[in-house]
Amino acid sequence: MYLYVNGEYKKQDELQISPFDHGFLYGIGAFETLRTYNGHPFLLYDHIDRLNAAVRELGIDFSLSYSEAEQIIRRLLELNHLNNAYIRINVSAGVEELGLSAAPYKNPVLIFFIKELNLPERLTKQGVILSVRRNTPEGSFRIKSHHFLNNVLAKREIGDHPKTEGIFLTHSGYVAEGIVSNIFWVKNNTVYTPAVSTGILNGITRQFVLTILEKHRIPYEEGLYPLDHLLSAQEAFITNSLQEIVPITHIGQTAFAGEQGILTNRLITIYKKVRQHILTRSEFEVGDEQWV
Repeated sequence: MYLYVNGEYKKQDELQISPFDHGFLYGIGAFETLRTYNGHPFLLYDHIDRLNAAVRELGIDFSLSYSEAEQIIRRLLELNHLNNAYIRINVSAGVEELGLSAAPYKNPVLIFFIKELNLPERLTKQGVILSVRRNTPEGSFRIKSHHFLNNVLAKREIGDHPKTEGIFLTHSGYVAEGIVSNIFWVKNNTVYTPAVSTGILNGITRQFVLTILEKHRIPYEEGLYPLDHLLSAQEAFITNSLQEIVPITHIGQTAFAGEQGILTNRLITIYKKVRQHILTRSEFEVGDEQWV
């Protein structure tokens, strides 16, 4: 595969990273993952906005433009003969002397990773409540940083089971998020999801689902919810940019509607009909799902 590194397109076995990169030494780096559908990078602008906010939080003097990101992705798709792909955009602090630095990082490393992605059109998962609790963000808000130990410990707890997602609780016992996903549930025709104040990642797909709910005037709430609130729901689903909207069939011994969930299926249908058309959730309007 060809990758992009600071202005150059290189084969992946040619890629080298300095051991003095502070992204490697101290975890000062951020990333975004997204999908392309028939060459279209769905919600790319929202991912770029979040990435730029993250690198500012990390003290990296860098900003990626929409047009540059689109151009790089388009070229990578051409070089690798792909249409449907996984894209990871990674920014690390770059090479500095050993020791922590108080000054902004002026020479970051920008890498675009790409690989073929062929996931089933319909997925379901079961949830497992983790004993590992969700840590608090290391900055003023949670970013997709190189600090991934909390997620790794959670993944080790559930093992490599592709149809299982671990669900974090906060240290106060509130429902937080999945290891690599946000969680929603439907109770008495209202959709619930944990608030960002719980310390969760404000996922791009999470934000898009909230936009769909708002534009379609479907009642929803964000808040602090104990586990019992989730377990008494009729439907539950998780979201992320690669797997989209995934119905949950069970959490432990508690069963949910899964693939039969009426509201979950409505959201999945809308999502699938717009994923080849929009670059930011602000473009979505009711009726856009009639494109296909």
